[in-house]
Amino acid sequence: MSSPMEQFKIEPIIPIQVGGYDISFTNSSLFMVLAVVSATALLAFCLRRRTIIPSLAQSVPESLYDFVAGLLRENVGVEGLKYFPFIFTIFMFVAFGNVLGLFPYAFTFTSHLAAVGTLSVISLLFNIGIGIKKKRLGYLRTFLPRGIPLVLAPLIIPIEMISYLSKPFSLTVRLVANMTVGHIMLKIIAGFIMAAGVLGVVPFVFDAGIVVFEIFIGLLQAFIYTVLSCIYLSEALHEH
Repeated sequence: MSSPMEQFKIEPIIPIQVGGYDISFTNSSLFMVLAVVSATALLAFCLRRRTIIPSLAQSVPESLYDFVAGLLRENVGVEGLKYFPFIFTIFMFVAFGNVLGLFPYAFTFTSHLAAVGTLSVISLLFNIGIGIKKKRLGYLRTFLPRGIPLVLAPLIIPIEMISYLSKPFSLTVRLVANMTVGHIMLKIIAGFIMAAGVLGVVPFVFDAGIVVFEIFIGLLQAFIYTVLSCIYLSEALHEH
């Protein structure tokens, strides 16, 4: 039986070397592209015939729109709706990455620190840009809240900066840990099925149950990741 960790190995599909740097198109890159293409294709298919009274297919993207818009209104306020495209893209990208990784022989890029960490850093930079655009120099108050005596600035500012810069880490670790643990469990139980032969019915049923549970966990983690992104956006827009 192969190692449960083998499924997380990044393999180059199209080797590319530029200036001594490896920028190969990998299995991780492939499934990122598939996540984007699949999400786009689903929305395009469901919206191919738009009517005032939505069909079952049209109700899918409309429900997704209402869901993410509701998260923004609840966590950021009406002002946050102008940033809907960014938050919606994050939700769809993470959700499809999580779910696609459950297919046989698929690769779960959301189980890798590099992929999710990069997305989290992009989210942080986006929030910093929004905060600076709205508050100008007042954005520096993020690191020295009002009411704090200036004498405490040398202590408070480093603490606030570390807390602020740790946000991508908290976003990343939560998602990566959940995806990694779930896939390891699936791989181990799948090994029991192969080893048990005819008697593998019991672990097969158990594994099928875990797959259903992992779909729920994948969508839940996409939801949590999106909510936290909304909360961090709210902190960039509003005084705290």
